[in-house]
Amino acid sequence: MKVWTVANQKGGVGKTTTTVSLGGLLAEQGKRVLMIDTDPHASLSYYFGIDAEATSHSVYDIFIQSNALTADNVMDCLSPTKLDNLYVLPATMALATLDRTMGSEQGMGLVLKKALAKIADEFDVAIIDCPPVLGVLMVNALAACDKVIVPTQTEYLALKGLDRMIRTMEIMGRSLNKTFDTVIIPTMFDKRTNAALASRKKLLSDYGERVWQGVIPVDTHFRDASLVQLPISSAYPKTRGVSAYAKLLTVLENE
Repeated sequence: MKVWTVANQKGGVGKTTTTVSLGGLLAEQGKRVLMIDTDPHASLSYYFGIDAEATSHSVYDIFIQSNALTADNVMDCLSPTKLDNLYVLPATMALATLDRTMGSEQGMGLVLKKALAKIADEFDVAIIDCPPVLGVLMVNALAACDKVIVPTQTEYLALKGLDRMIRTMEIMGRSLNKTFDTVIIPTMFDKRTNAALASRKKLLSDYGERVWQGVIPVDTHFRDASLVQLPISSAYPKTRGVSAYAKLLTVLENE
């Protein structure tokens, strides 16, 4: 099972949209895909109609049961979506308490990695949607992954957030003794604005080969797809957003 983590320490840059869009395209290829919501705000869970306040099983259970996890425990926490092969490990607001209650416990940074190892034969790809805060959840997501996807809105303030994310990965990499395979994704790109053009140019200048050469455009169909609780590729297959994510997926799969 491949594990991709979608992370950025700035909110509103397209992390959940990227998780859902890539997950949907992979599922349509016949891949078995698990999307993991590690954000207490639970945007990914709500996208698929899962109420974070009412769900009986979530990623929080994985942490609570971390010392006695089995494959069945993990599988019991998953929720199906409207698409065959596409599943969600939902979030709950209780995740917000993890740093305070369990963050200092030995081995807490590797809980998600160990949980995914137990179900590695059940899925082809797992995609982890991160909170925009450095804490035990983001640490787990980075420790578990083979690749980090960093959506970055093409505007000035988002580039400052990207700087923080890159520094975080450098620090984490030294701690985990690993080098992150990182792909920076320019998102919400509007070619009509000078700000977007200048931001993309600076991304390419500052981060070079780590930046995907394409862009994810502004597309209102992303919002429309969320209303019907489907990935954009299922709800509106012939749109700019779908075309862009399909091109990105080709690059991610071939690296």
